[in-house]
Amino acid sequence: MKTENKITIFAMTEKGYRVLQKLLTKFKHNIEIVIGSRDSQLQKDFYSEIKCLCEDNYIHFVDRKDFGEITTQYAIAVSWRWIINMDNSNLIVFHDSLLPRYRGFNPLVSALINGDSQVGVTALFATSEYDKGDIIAQSLSQIEYPIKIHDAIKKIIENYAEISLYVVETIVNNNKFSIIVQNEYQATYSLWRDEEDYRINWNQSSIELKRFIDAVGYPYKGASTTLNGDLVRILEAEIVKDVVIENRTPGKVIFIENSQPIVVCGQGLLKIQKLMDDKENKSLIPLSKFRSRFG
Repeated sequence: MKTENKITIFAMTEKGYRVLQKLLTKFKHNIEIVIGSRDSQLQKDFYSEIKCLCEDNYIHFVDRKDFGEITTQYAIAVSWRWIINMDNSNLIVFHDSLLPRYRGFNPLVSALINGDSQVGVTALFATSEYDKGDIIAQSLSQIEYPIKIHDAIKKIIENYAEISLYVVETIVNNNKFSIIVQNEYQATYSLWRDEEDYRINWNQSSIELKRFIDAVGYPYKGASTTLNGDLVRILEAEIVKDVVIENRTPGKVIFIENSQPIVVCGQGLLKIQKLMDDKENKSLIPLSKFRSRFG
């Protein structure tokens, strides 16, 4: 028999932490257990913060590796990366996009790279096929560029807070959700990303590369490229007005301004403002030599 009016929460990253903070203000006694997990892809995964928040509020916390089964009628997954065995419970997933667009992985990163003017969060019922379930609630935010991923996360955390309160209040009051069936003709997908997907393609325009660098920065590892053969990370960049180049070669340094290299792109120029060695995590500005090539 599943416990009613209690919820299980699967929470990861800053988004999970902030949702838990918000729910504790009103529904502390309705949280049965919180399951957490580390995320090695992030510089800061908020695992310790989630655990400490639970301990401070006398809420049972367990690592996903030690978790058994869901004992509540409803469970909520926030920023969760792992498969959850539903065991006849109602699993509600919070997804970083306005579904049915960007089903799948890293949807917010994909939206920023594509230059979308709106981002948001969808709460939906989980199904055996990811992100295809019925929609329970959506919340959106308008954004303007340039915008870094960290700032975009701050934006959608407000969306998370809004729909999390609605979802839990509906559960606690034993009310029914008004659901929306997804339109399959409008569905798109966002693929998983690995280290190869952090690599800069210098044949792209400076506008595209600026969005890319901002979209994969902190809390992610940052855009990568090679500098004279060595792997480096570009964390800050600025678009510079283009010049006529007779033998355009994307990736080559064309100017140095205030010790910062200006690099040729497929279209436009990009000034590198923060450049770090990948192994030692030390600044590489100013460059050791002018005749340098990014690749």
